[in-house]
Amino acid sequence: MIELTSFSKQYGRHRAAVRNVSLRAEAGSVSCLLGPNGAGKTTIIKAVCALHYATDGCVRVSGRDGRLYDAQEHPEIVRDAVGYVPEAARLPGELTAAEFLDFCADVHGLSGAERRKALERAAGFCALESVLEKKIRTLSNGFRQRVSFAQAVLHDPPNLVLDEPVNGLDPAQMVQLRSLIRRAAADKAVLLSTHLMQEVQALAGTIFILSNGTVAASGTADEIMQAQGAASLEEAFLSAAGGRNELSL
Repeated sequence: MIELTSFSKQYGRHRAAVRNVSLRAEAGSVSCLLGPNGAGKTTIIKAVCALHYATDGCVRVSGRDGRLYDAQEHPEIVRDAVGYVPEAARLPGELTAAEFLDFCADVHGLSGAERRKALERAAGFCALESVLEKKIRTLSNGFRQRVSFAQAVLHDPPNLVLDEPVNGLDPAQMVQLRSLIRRAAADKAVLLSTHLMQEVQALAGTIFILSNGTVAASGTADEIMQAQGAASLEEAFLSAAGGRNELSL
């Protein structure tokens, strides 16, 4: 589980990027942060990954033992319990996919039979068998994103965080990645950040609409539409966000 309670983040003297955000992403489902660029999605994602910390409030994440850990008090435990897929996969192009995943196994301290099993599981889960010996720079965008996904699930974390995961993919690659996300959500808490309405409609159970650093609405698509008196999720977004932002549809 991923839980934010009255989370705020301010950078220096600038206006807070995120203000008083409370949300929960449960295991077994996909929870979605929906909003345009600048709404605060990446600020929340980084806090969940313990890459920076709350100015006010707290971020807690389920560890491997099922207990909730504060990201600021226990950053090492939280980082081990979260798999992260960034928006743009920054992968070493001169390594093969197998060499890169081998390096990731070293980072996570995996060895012996556990290491072999983890590498086989991640490659199989992401359908990478046919490209393991190919240089990453030669792979399509879709396969590179699958390699990025494989490194995120390699150590089998209980939580998965995806930051704009389908950006730059063609429609077929999007469908393939959505399938991976659904399968991962069977036993993990998945928090997905996007500005694409079709991704929300295809994947999300619980939706958190972000506008100017705050949660403007939350719930299932039907709950948000009913609360906003809207006939579609697009209309509900515009209503909740006060028409201040543009959304990619």
